[in-house]
Amino acid sequence: MPQCIAVKFSNGPKLHNIQVETDLYPEVNQPCVVSTRRGLELATIRGGITEDAKTIGYLVRLATPEDLAQTEKLRERADELKWFLKAKVRERYSKTKIIALEFNLDESLLVVSYTSEEQLSLRYLIQELSHHTAARIEFVNIGPRDQTRLLGAIGVCGDGACSATWLQSFSAVGIRMARDQQLPLNPEKISGPCGRLMCCLQFEHEMYEELLATMPRKGSRACHEATGTCGRINKLFPLKGTVEMYTDEGGLSEFPASELRSADRKN
Repeated sequence: MPQCIAVKFSNGPKLHNIQVETDLYPEVNQPCVVSTRRGLELATIRGGITEDAKTIGYLVRLATPEDLAQTEKLRERADELKWFLKAKVRERYSKTKIIALEFNLDESLLVVSYTSEEQLSLRYLIQELSHHTAARIEFVNIGPRDQTRLLGAIGVCGDGACSATWLQSFSAVGIRMARDQQLPLNPEKISGPCGRLMCCLQFEHEMYEELLATMPRKGSRACHEATGTCGRINKLFPLKGTVEMYTDEGGLSEFPASELRSADRKN
């Protein structure tokens, strides 16, 4: 297998493996120039030399001051074109948002990231942009989570959004995860800045599944062995290992789940 190193591009935290020559020993956090399907791109080295069969390109050189200056120049130029393209989009489309424009290092490719709920005439937009750049133009329709990855955001925890700071891939997140963790099923409470269910709901879900497997079901009837108090399970507290029971006497009481026995009638 070829030797490779992990690099990160400026459009998100995801790490990519690129092939590296055996006589090169780049250091972590060094900027470098890599060749990918998009051409030459600036990246940052984020890992040491390893072996992996799957790579997206190869290391061309460590970045020079000229490479860094060119990258900053193209970033400013892309930002100018972004505002121009936004104005053109507003003239025809009301449900389309231009998220980001990125040039590769040799300015041969311009990638336009956008979101849209309507059918676009990409030929019209490409024609408008072609008056201002000779680069090949590629439009990419991205989802809400990718939008947050590109733009960055603050999560409800007060830290940077997972998708923009370290998350390597997006996994399916379902409402059951919030329900198992006894979270309020309020979209404002369990949604991230992207408007979708928070990615962090998946991180502890496996542990909650293990804890809930040893507890009575919510809504079932149970009795406390020591006191003989019976009632219906109203709420579960997996981390504490207790349940809240609505007793037959009409009150709410909390008991350890291990001290309860099922009182459901068997058919």
